[in-house]
Amino acid sequence: MVPRWLGLLARKGQAKWPLPGRTSCRPSSSSAAEATSDRNHLIYTQEHFALRASLRKIIDKEINPFVDKWEEEGQFPAHQVFKTLGKAGFLGVNKPTEYGGLGLDFSYSMAVAEELGNIRCGGVPMAIGVQSDMATPALARFGSDEVKQQFLTPTIAGDVVACLGVSEPEAGSDVAGIKTKAIRKGDDYVVNGGKMWITSGCQADWMCLLANTSDGPPHRNKSLLCLPMKLPGVHVAKKIDKMGMRSSDTAQIFFEDVRVPSKYLIGEEGMGFTYQMLQFQEERLWAATNILAPLENVMQETIDYTRQRKTFNQPVLYNQTVHFRLAELTTELELLRSLVYRAVALYIQGNNVTKLASMAKLKAGRLARELTDSCLQFWGGMGFTNEVLVSRLYRDSRLVSIGGGSDEVMLSIICKYMDTLPKKQHP
Repeated sequence: MVPRWLGLLARKGQAKWPLPGRTSCRPSSSSAAEATSDRNHLIYTQEHFALRASLRKIIDKEINPFVDKWEEEGQFPAHQVFKTLGKAGFLGVNKPTEYGGLGLDFSYSMAVAEELGNIRCGGVPMAIGVQSDMATPALARFGSDEVKQQFLTPTIAGDVVACLGVSEPEAGSDVAGIKTKAIRKGDDYVVNGGKMWITSGCQADWMCLLANTSDGPPHRNKSLLCLPMKLPGVHVAKKIDKMGMRSSDTAQIFFEDVRVPSKYLIGEEGMGFTYQMLQFQEERLWAATNILAPLENVMQETIDYTRQRKTFNQPVLYNQTVHFRLAELTTELELLRSLVYRAVALYIQGNNVTKLASMAKLKAGRLARELTDSCLQFWGGMGFTNEVLVSRLYRDSRLVSIGGGSDEVMLSIICKYMDTLPKKQHP
């Protein structure tokens, strides 16, 4: 049978992919009600909500029951989970149909990102986001047909795990400062250097690698390569022990004379920095969209808990300090949601939303810290345990202000578009 959301799109003429063989999932009653009540949603249609309901079935059955176990083990089975998602069509929602994608617009990817926020940890959705919206946009947009057939098609199908290699020990948010080199020798690029903080790095089959391919200016000497992780000279040095995102493996990786076929170059040589900046637009929108549901869930669980927990002969929620604070935070969450939806709407119309995406990412990171901290306080001693969602999200969401460009980098980008950055003085 065909999933309901795929069938809806097909009837509306938006589906241009083979439908047989997909797993059928009917939306839950709550999701169906949501779709009915949100017919006037800013960017989502009935089809978006049907897609989310189908994904929620997988989350509730195949992911959430195992999250606590994966958190304890420090890793989730990426190949297994990605294969399940790939079969259902969720790893290439806005990717070309000829490579296994669904060919839908970017708003459908954001609907998926938002629903993934209902996974009860941050690590698993983050790794899924790397697979679908961070390691592959440049490949899908600029890669040759041969390279896309070899890397994009199996990534969308969930047959392989992808990772993104940008950050280094001495170059995180400063992308222009990376040191890893890929020098052309004959029909290969010879890669030497190292990458840090690589999500899924211990399980990945290939990396979208940003490296210096010449000695030119730092914004024009970089290229993106598809680097198979099984090549000789690729060393996964260690799995990094992190404060949060426990279920997502994060690796430090070194390259020692790794020979990558030159045909694995994505697009043009020297355009890697530009391509990566375009990828960052989508990555930052993904991060801001993905945090909406976790914050909403923590808020609701905090309301429920403070309503039934009593101190001084009344529910904690009845204290004006508590319910006023929750009202303030809910208002901030809705403001973030509106900013995210506006940025996505403009992006699918073909606009450059770098400033708005940076604002959304900045606000998402700061609100995640503020909301989880306040909610954890209202849980009292229970909030300091590992038995409740709020403490996990308190740890996991701290990364939003660091990964994919720190708050300070977001502020610099916003200032650049406001023309308020100090001008560099040249002697």
